[in-house]
Formats: sequence, C-alpha cells, structure tokens
Amino acid sequence: MQTLQNEADIARNYLDKIAKLAEEKFDEFLPPETDLPCNLHKAMRYSIFAGGKRLRPALAYAAFELFGGKDDSIWYAMSALEFLHTFSLIHDDLPCIDNDDFRRGKPTAHKQFGEATAVMSGDALCVLAFELMAKTGNPKAMESLAHKLGTYGMIGGEMTDIDSEGKDVSLEVVDYIHYHKTAALIEASLVIGAQLAHASDDAVKKVEAYGKAIGLAFQIVDDILDIVSTTEVLGKDAGSDIASGKATYPALIGLENSRKKAQELYENSLQQLEGLQGDTTILKAIAAFIITRVK
Repeated sequence: MQTLQNEADIARNYLDKIAKLAEEKFDEFLPPETDLPCNLHKAMRYSIFAGGKRLRPALAYAAFELFGGKDDSIWYAMSALEFLHTFSLIHDDLPCIDNDDFRRGKPTAHKQFGEATAVMSGDALCVLAFELMAKTGNPKAMESLAHKLGTYGMIGGEMTDIDSEGKDVSLEVVDYIHYHKTAALIEASLVIGAQLAHASDDAVKKVEAYGKAIGLAFQIVDDILDIVSTTEVLGKDAGSDIASGKATYPALIGLENSRKKAQELYENSLQQLEGLQGDTTILKAIAAFIITRVK
C-alpha cells in the first residue's frame, strides 16, 4: 500500500510534467514583451513565469484525462486557470490588501513594476483568461469558471477576508472565506476539465466535491505553514496572516486541531472519488501532496 509520501511523490512528478507542457502554452498565449505596451506585457510574463506549482492546470488536465478528453480545448482552459490564479495573487499582494513584498521567492509584481502596472497586469490576465476560455467553444465551462471566480466565488471570498481582518469571527466565517477564496477555483479546475471531456453531470459533481475537500485542505495547510515555516522556505512572507489579523483555522482552533481537520478533508476527498469510472490514481496522489506539502 502506498504511503502518503509515496503518493505525494507521484503527484510531484505529475505536476512537474504538466507544468512543463502548460508553460509552453502560457508562452504561446501571452503577448510578447516586445509588443506595446511593453512594460505591461513584461509584468504579465514576470508574474506568470515567477514559478508556482501549476496545481490548477494540472487538476484540470487530470480530470480531462480521467473522463477521456482528447481535443486541444484543455490547453486554453489550463492557461486561463493559471492566468486567473496569478491575477488573484497579484491583487492579493498589493499594499491595499495584504501588502506582501515576496511571492514565489521573488519581489511581488507591485514591488517590481509599481502598483499601477501591477493592477493593470492582473486585470489584463483576467481578461485574457476569458478570451482563452471562449476558444474552448464550451459555454458551460466558461459559465462555471465565471461563477467560481465572481462574487459568489473567489472574489467574494477575498472581500470577506478583507472585511474580517482584525475581527473576532466564527469558524463558519473562516470556512466561508477558505471555500470561496481558495477552494472555488480549485473546484472550477476539476469541473472545467470534466466538462470539456463531456463527463456526466453526476461525474462532474463528484470531482467538484473532491475539489472542495482538497481546496479547503490546501488553505488550512497554508494557514499552518504561515505559522510554522519561514519566508525562505515558503518563498513569500511568513507570519503575514498573524501580522494582519487574518481569520485562519490555527487562530481559532489551534495548530493540532487544524492538522486534524486537514487530514479529515483529505480522507473526505478520497471518498468523493469512489464510484468514478477510470483511473483516479493521480487525483488521489494530488490530495496526498496537498496535505504533506511544506511550501
């Protein structure tokens, strides 16, 4: 039987493989730095190629493969997902929100290019993402992404997170923030991959539920690492959640109970995959990677 670490290693190899393929498409779809406005295009490329796990594109591809997807539409969706994720990070790091200086071990976009260019580069990535989604020719997948991104999804979670800073909030509010801010786009990655492969509605619901579980686990692990890790290891400012008075799991229930919750969510994610036709090895491995990661 595979240990958690063995499973995580399988996921790392898969993520590395998909990242290399996806990054070729990112380069193809992003405007060249030599096109006007050059500084804007340079900023977009800087943030996209600053590193990262490429988790969301990999999840989309894994779901697409699981349900027998064959065409090239997935590459547009994978790029759109990473561009939207990066757009959210650029804006999240701004002085008016988290005021972070480092992301993925490098200066954040506003530190490198200034606030105005950072804002515009995030906006441009968001717009480009939906241009790419239009190329999939799948309105249902495009609608799924827009819903998971908007006020009932990632942006709504971000706003609630901002509104909750420095306040005493309930675990219910923290769950709301974690689900909408982080899990929603992870869910979207799986849903879109499945929809582009023309999976059944029941199958889409199963991978969506799996995505919710691993998405929540991902954010709880993030909360834990913000406390126990260092800026050097994380590649971003450690301790920033505490400094800004953010609502997190460890702040409410402590580190040990937070670890237990992440483990419960991992186990729940595996349950959601039961009954699916096809090989779910990669999705199981990614779930293990999420709860064992150190950065």
